[in-house]
Amino acid sequence: DVQLQASGGGLVQPGGSLRLSCAASGFTSDDYAIGWFRQAPGKEREGVACINLRDDSTYYADSMKGRFTVSSVRDRNTMYLQMSGLKPEDTAVYYCAAEPTMPYYTSHYFYRTLQLGGRGWDYWGKGTLVTVSS
Repeated sequence: DVQLQASGGGLVQPGGSLRLSCAASGFTSDDYAIGWFRQAPGKEREGVACINLRDDSTYYADSMKGRFTVSSVRDRNTMYLQMSGLKPEDTAVYYCAAEPTMPYYTSHYFYRTLQLGGRGWDYWGKGTLVTVSS
């Protein structure tokens, strides 16, 4: 019974920063990955970043690397997506999602799941809207 809820969205000016939170419950172990995905109006859902809770390895879509940072608190109840240098094209509904992992998952799996926009992932929270505008 994994449940997730993204929050923290809102209106921010271009170049600004915002931190999104993902409240998670129902995990029985650290053998999950948490991903952040977004969907802009008229566009397909795309990957933003993800973290493998087995070892806290993080992965980012190329366009987000250097601007966005994903992290998790020690108790694994909350995951964060810190966003900076926001652009109007970052306007989207942002979702957090979870997927059980296996030890043999490689970095290729995580990069690919970002490329696929998280298709096939088992657990999704309701999104939070981020609007970047003057």
